[in-house]
Amino acid sequence: MILARKVALLSGFAVLAAITAGVVASWNESSFAAHMILHMAIVAIAAPFLSIALSGTRLDPLRRMPWMTPLLASLLELVIVWFWHVPAVRALVEASPALGLLEQGMFLAGGLILWLACLGGAADGRMGRQLAGTLGLLFTSMHMTLLGVLLALSPRPLYGEGDVTCFGIPLGATIDQQAGGVVMLAVGAVSYLIGGVALLAGILNRDQQTGEARC
Repeated sequence: MILARKVALLSGFAVLAAITAGVVASWNESSFAAHMILHMAIVAIAAPFLSIALSGTRLDPLRRMPWMTPLLASLLELVIVWFWHVPAVRALVEASPALGLLEQGMFLAGGLILWLACLGGAADGRMGRQLAGTLGLLFTSMHMTLLGVLLALSPRPLYGEGDVTCFGIPLGATIDQQAGGVVMLAVGAVSYLIGGVALLAGILNRDQQTGEARC
């Protein structure tokens, strides 16, 4: 378990380092698809790795926030994600490096809170919290899917006009936005769905083992 936590922690920091490099590389490109790649890397890859490493330890911030249930954390994540994808807000972010850093920080904080809440924390009562966590992750997968579909199927660009470059690849504004929506569907929605199913499978497996031990 200790080795698994160390691997998860190192993996999470490695992803964050890659994200930092990506932010620097794409800062002046104004590509929505590039933004979405970085966003999904934070909430759907780095956050779960870091949460696996921290869950239930003395560094787990949710030990001091027992009221933060998986459903509440999922709703918080929904508000954060949808707020920062309002077109007017995105325009402000594109014009302000400080707002861009705040946005990424809130994505990371929201992702950590959600995954930590769903993983269940300390051993006492963990199974009940994880059961609620499956619902929290599945709900998050649903609202990520909805936003991804809206972005991918929108007939017009919502985040500016003209051509952009996504990590050196030239894209039209509509294609850029649609690519961002597909990234949200392919990475974000799938990651939360897999997380929810994995939590449920773990609960059912432990319940089966407990039943066999009693027999």
